[in-house]
Amino acid sequence: MTELLALDDARTLFVQGCVRNQGKFYDRFDAVVLLSAPAPVILDRIAGRTANDWGKSPDERELILHQLETVEPQLRGGCTHELDASRPLDDVVADLVAIAEAR
Repeated sequence: MTELLALDDARTLFVQGCVRNQGKFYDRFDAVVLLSAPAPVILDRIAGRTANDWGKSPDERELILHQLETVEPQLRGGCTHELDASRPLDDVVADLVAIAEAR
């Protein structure tokens, strides 16, 4: 990650994911965006996925709900922007592009 973030070119770099040490890298980003959605939306989308079965078992769904309550508030505290990802994908992407272009 350090090597990737050290690249100095004009391209916009989007990095996604969630790891315990991500806060160590925040000062290297122009923006940190939290994509959030209500629990029913998240669980419905997971139930409808066909390419990935993770999150469909009762235990996994319980873990998702637990992390929404415990981890998401921490992520919210460190982000510079929060986008409602329950909106149409084109709208979310347009907002991400606008945030990137504002840098």
